[in-house]
Amino acid sequence: MTTARDILTGVLDGWRSAVGAHDPDRVARHFTEDAIFQGLHPYSVGRDGVAKYYDAQPLGLTADYRVLEARRLADDLVLGYAGVEFGFTDRPPLPVHLGVLLRRTGDTWLIAHYQVSRL
Repeated sequence: MTTARDILTGVLDGWRSAVGAHDPDRVARHFTEDAIFQGLHPYSVGRDGVAKYYDAQPLGLTADYRVLEARRLADDLVLGYAGVEFGFTDRPPLPVHLGVLLRRTGDTWLIAHYQVSRL
């Protein structure tokens, strides 16, 4: 059986890759259609809001993360908590904490809830 940490790492690896490629639509595909998304700006619901948020981010943005906790709440739900450092080309990095709720849809794990908080 795949562990909660493995599931979380797989989803966050794909998210990080899409963020680093500055591909907002690809970032949004890592979220459910009805995902609640809270970055550092007002929240949105759904993939369109996620794509708009990441489209507004600067080129060269990177996201390095470290999983702090991962828990399987049910067969189709994983709760994750990570330390993330967003890197920029023109200013110091921004360390944050990220809480996510992942939901399995078919064979795919997607982010259903995403909330960032500054340290």
